[in-house]
Amino acid sequence: MRVLMVSDVYFPRVNGVSTSIETFRKALAAEGVEVRLVVPRYADEPEGDGVVRVSSRAVPRDPEDRLMSWPALRAAVRKEAANCDVIHIQTPFLAHYAGLSAAKHLGKPVIATYHTLFEEYLHHYAPFLPAEWLRGLARRLSRSQCNALDGVVVPSTAMRERLGQYGVSAPMHVVPTGIPLDRFTRGDGLRFRQRHGIAAEHPCALFVGRVAFEKNIDFLIESFALARREVPNLTLLITGEGPAERALHRQAQGLGLGDAVRFIGYLDRQHDLPDCYAAADCFVFASRTETQGLVLIEAMASGLPVVALAAMGTCDILSPGRGCLAPKDDVAEFAAALVRVLSNPVLRNGLSQDARDYAREWADDRLAAKLAALYRRIVEATDRPLPGSPRLESLPGK
Repeated sequence: MRVLMVSDVYFPRVNGVSTSIETFRKALAAEGVEVRLVVPRYADEPEGDGVVRVSSRAVPRDPEDRLMSWPALRAAVRKEAANCDVIHIQTPFLAHYAGLSAAKHLGKPVIATYHTLFEEYLHHYAPFLPAEWLRGLARRLSRSQCNALDGVVVPSTAMRERLGQYGVSAPMHVVPTGIPLDRFTRGDGLRFRQRHGIAAEHPCALFVGRVAFEKNIDFLIESFALARREVPNLTLLITGEGPAERALHRQAQGLGLGDAVRFIGYLDRQHDLPDCYAAADCFVFASRTETQGLVLIEAMASGLPVVALAAMGTCDILSPGRGCLAPKDDVAEFAAALVRVLSNPVLRNGLSQDARDYAREWADDRLAAKLAALYRRIVEATDRPLPGSPRLESLPGK
C-alpha cells in the first residue's frame, strides 16, 4: 500500500505535526505501507527518499512557517497521488485543499489528521480581532473541512468529543502518535549537565515544546518560583523555540529567578534531546489546549516523573498510577506537587518506574499498526460509492 501525506509543515520546522509525520512514516514501513510526502521547501533541502518539496515563502508575521505556491502544490499533489491508495492530509491550510482537489480529480479516498485545536490559540496571533469571533470562525472552518473527508484521525478522545460538538459528522478515528521508545532510553544526563554547566546535585524540572503562548509556560514559571522556596537549588529548563520566548525571559527576570530558568533552545532529537530528558528529575507541562502531548510520553519513556495539567488531549495520558501527578489548574497546587516529587525519593522512583512501564503502551510500532489497519479499511470502504465522498466547494484555484 502507498499513502501520500500532504502538509504545510515538515522538518526542518520542528513541531508536533512534523514529529508525528516522521514517526508514522518510519514505523508504517514495517506494516507494508510506503509513505510519500509533499511538503514545503524552506531553504535548500534535498528531495528524494519519497519527499517532494514545493517552493514556498515565509508566512507574514510568522517566519518559522511557509506558504507554498498553490499551482506548484496542486500539481505536485496530483502527480504523487496518482500512484497512491490514500491521501492523508496533515494540516488545514493549502495542503488541505490540494489534497481534496487531488482526491476529487483522481477518485481517491482522503482523510486528515486534526492535530491542532485552533480555536484555543488564534487570539494569541490576532489579538486585534474579537476572541469569540475567532473561535467561531475556527469551529465553522473545522466543521466544513472535516465533513468534506472520508475520515478524520484525531490524537485523543477529547479531540473527538470537541469536533463532535462542532458538528463534525465524518467518521472519526482515535489514533495517537507513538514514539520510538529506544531513542529515549539511551540519553546521557551527566553529559548534558556538564555541557550546560548544571551541577550534578541540583534538581532540574524540564519543559519541552514550542515556546508559544498557548503552551501556558508562564504558569510553569510562576509555579516554579513558588517551588523554589522549598527547593532552593531547583533549575527549570525550557527547551524549544517560539514567539513567547522574549516575554517569558522578562517574566523570569521580574520574578527574580535569574539563571534559575534556563532557555536551552532547539535540541537535536536524535542525541541532544534524549540527553536533556535524562538530565532532568521531573517533567512539567501546563498546556490547556494540547491535542495529545507527545512530549509527556517521551519524558515517561526516559523515566521522568511527570507533573502536568490534565486538560484536552493530555487527559488520555495522565492517569493515576501511570507515572504522573496531575494537580488542579492552580499555581500553588502545581508548585506543591512539584515539591512533593522532588522532595520524596521513594515517590519519585516509583513514578519513574511506572512512567517507563506506561510508555511502552505508546510505542510507535503499535500505533503505526493501528493506522495501517485504518488505511486498509478506508480503501476497502471507498471501493464503493459513499455518501461521505469528498465535496469540494470553493477551492482556491478551482
